[in-house]
Amino acid sequence: MAETETKHTSVQYEKALREIRDNLIYVGALTEKAINKGIKSLLERNSDLAREVVKEDAIIDKMDVDIEERCIKLLALRQPAARDLRFITTAIKINGHLERIGDMASNIARKVILLNEEPQLKPYIDIPHMAQITSMMIKESIDAFITENEELAEKVRKDDEMVDLLNEQIFRELITFMMQDGRNIHRAMVISQISKNLERISDHATGIANMVIYMVTGKNVRHA
Repeated sequence: MAETETKHTSVQYEKALREIRDNLIYVGALTEKAINKGIKSLLERNSDLAREVVKEDAIIDKMDVDIEERCIKLLALRQPAARDLRFITTAIKINGHLERIGDMASNIARKVILLNEEPQLKPYIDIPHMAQITSMMIKESIDAFITENEELAEKVRKDDEMVDLLNEQIFRELITFMMQDGRNIHRAMVISQISKNLERISDHATGIANMVIYMVTGKNVRHA
């Protein structure tokens, strides 16, 4: 009887771990979708689509609370050791990064709504490129977590440098627009804020990659 109960408890425990993993995959997909919809709303000047992104951030917030509660419950009731402990603590950190990414995507959508009320300042070329890279960084960082792939996590860390360079390039270009005509200042600043939000999303994806490396190797590379 005791053996049966132990086996049942073990099955429940493994199921709980899988659910945490699956929920993180789901939230990662939601954040990718939010970024892509936000940039699409910018390119198509579609404020209704941007409002959808703002509204859907509540789903990510709700998932954030649910995942954190699941992790804390496992820590409290199961007192996991070694490998599982590292998985759960990493999951908590990743969950926090994903929630912040959702906030950044919502911020982008809010800025798009402001921009769409005015004539377009310039063609959007580098920002969609930034968004494409950051969206892929999120996907690859979550994939690295699920597959415990240190090399993929390192790739994400490297891609962050490319996003930083694009952010700097966009800012320099916008400075030129602002110097040419004072009437460009507001739109240029809002575009700059969108770029900055993408850069911060990249930082959070890198944060996930850092946690993956810690989970897999035990090395703390956050401040390396």
